[in-house]
Amino acid sequence: MARILIAEDELAVRTFVSRALELRGHSIVAVEDGGAAARALTLEEFDLLLTDIVMPVMDGIALALQAAAEHPDMPILMMTGYSHERQRAHNLESLIHDVISKPFSLDDLCDMVEKALKKGEKRA
Repeated sequence: MARILIAEDELAVRTFVSRALELRGHSIVAVEDGGAAARALTLEEFDLLLTDIVMPVMDGIALALQAAAEHPDMPILMMTGYSHERQRAHNLESLIHDVISKPFSLDDLCDMVEKALKKGEKRA
C-alpha cells in the first residue's frame, strides 16, 4: 500500500493514527514535529503527508508549504483541533487535499487518507 509520513506532536494521537493506518496495510513513519517531518521528506519518498497544524519547531502550515514546493505530486492531509487553524489551512486549498477536525473517528480518518491517496495517484 502507501508510504505515509505522519507529523503529530501528541503521542496518543500519533500512536492512534499510526496503528490505524498500519492496520489498513500502509507503511508509516511517524514523527513528533514539523522539523523532523521536513528532515524525513529530504531522506525518503512518501505517498502522503498527514500533518497536524499546531506543532513545535515547524507548524503544519509551514511544513505543508515546504512539502508542496519540494514534492508537488504528494498529497497533503492536515489535522487540527482548532477551528481558527482550520481556516488558515483552507487558505492553502490549492496545496492540500483536505483538513480533518479532531476529534475524528477511525473510519473518517481512513476514508480521508484513501481519498487523498487516490487524488495523488491521478496527479502522478
